[in-house]
Amino acid sequence: MPAYDLLLSSGHVLDDKNHLDAIMDVAIKDGRVAKVAAHIPATDALKTIDVKGLYVTPGLIDLHVHVYAGTGERNSYAGDNSVPPDGFTFRVGVTTVVDAGCSGWRNFEDFKDRIIDRSKTRVFAMLNIVGSGMRGGKYEQNTADMDGVATAAMALKYPDTIVGIKTAHFEGPEWTPVEQAVIAGTRANIPVMVDFGVDRPSRPILDLMTQKLRPGDIYTHMYSGLRHEQDPVTLGPSKALIEGRKRGIYFDVGQGGGSFKWSLAIPMIKDGFIPDSISTDLHITSMNAAMKDELNVADKIMAVGVPLKEVVAEMTSHPAREIRHEELGNLSEGSIADIAVLRLEKGKFGFTDMEDKRLDSNQKLVCELTIKDGKIVYDLNGISATLWTVKPDANEKEAYRWSSFAPRHAEASTDTEH
Repeated sequence: MPAYDLLLSSGHVLDDKNHLDAIMDVAIKDGRVAKVAAHIPATDALKTIDVKGLYVTPGLIDLHVHVYAGTGERNSYAGDNSVPPDGFTFRVGVTTVVDAGCSGWRNFEDFKDRIIDRSKTRVFAMLNIVGSGMRGGKYEQNTADMDGVATAAMALKYPDTIVGIKTAHFEGPEWTPVEQAVIAGTRANIPVMVDFGVDRPSRPILDLMTQKLRPGDIYTHMYSGLRHEQDPVTLGPSKALIEGRKRGIYFDVGQGGGSFKWSLAIPMIKDGFIPDSISTDLHITSMNAAMKDELNVADKIMAVGVPLKEVVAEMTSHPAREIRHEELGNLSEGSIADIAVLRLEKGKFGFTDMEDKRLDSNQKLVCELTIKDGKIVYDLNGISATLWTVKPDANEKEAYRWSSFAPRHAEASTDTEH
């Protein structure tokens, strides 16, 4: 019996955590990365896929999505504004997502039942500091429903799933949502992600960075320009962002439908203020507008000059560190076999921002293959498949039986042909 279930042969491995940037083979056994080496014989694996000319990376982690779909509530991110995760993840190499505050402590268990427990995509959650969650209007402005203690209690009840606290969309002059979020994050020992809402002079962003947030907390929508992220004179990062990074605050893209402008991203990146993590802020509007998907956001960051190697780190090891799940986002031997196989296409491509301004680039990323927990879950061009004119050997039949593409009855069937 071959030693490995699956072998990815001759791909360019990019693994930030293990400092790998080279042509290597990756072997998988029982849903785990079994070996990464310069040459692993094809005879050692049930199935070998030639990925020469492609990049092999850890499965991508999208740190900011909205996937609490299915409740039927209109105009709500705990309802119709969210999307089911499995339709928008594997096809771009994403194997893990973090729902950013759609549910609060009052409705998290419904979210867990409807989406988290039923998804093939690994779904983590950041609890909204609003107990009722991200339901818009009066709900998100209700400071009486911002309870750090109750929120922390729910986070502590589900520590394997709830990875952070989220505050978002607040319009008032008070610090209540941030302060209560920090209480919850401190009690549950998890980070706080801030969408800073409407800009108010009574709660300046400099105070947020230097007085309210803790090292390890996350500021999303970093290139929005809506809350003084940019210095008006230098066009680089504002003093608030500079001080925040010094204190250990993480900065996340979170493009969404209205939180990314070239007029910020280009000068700030050229000034050296690059993201800690690349995320989408995926929802029903953003996915069909300028944002599109995780790879499209990554393409934008590359188009401004950030190297591919760094961009991959911002979608793998970096977000894993931010949510304190560093068992993910790497190809260490023994780690969960979540893998993306990406093609860097050359050509003429255009990428747009929230103001419908375009930046042209000569490259973009395309996902060829996605592996989740050691199983192939997406294959754009059938590179894992056998040509229909070729009869598979016994090893290939066995490998297929245990792939995610096999019919449900295949595992119970024998190898006898009918």
